Amino acid sequence: MNIQTGSELIGIVELAIGLLIAIRHWSPKLCAVGSAGAILMFLSTLSFLMTTPGLDTGTQGFIMKDVFLLGAAIWSAGEALQSARAK
Repeated sequence: MNIQTGSELIGIVELAIGLLIAIRHWSPKLCAVGSAGAILMFLSTLSFLMTTPGLDTGTQGFIMKDVFLLGAAIWSAGEALQSARAK
């Protein structure tokens, strides 16, 4: 797989995760699945901070945004699961 194909595959996965989170009103269970996918995605991105040597401060700051997005994904998963249980 080349870089372009990998990039396109990651983009498709991210769009699918976003779509799953967006349909919470109609399917809280699928939203929880999307939120779990987002949690895994943000954890893998944050792992770059510890596994990639020589990151400059700009790149570190860019990756740190995922801390906040991870928190939102955890909140979304919990809220979706709670909503699914209520149905």
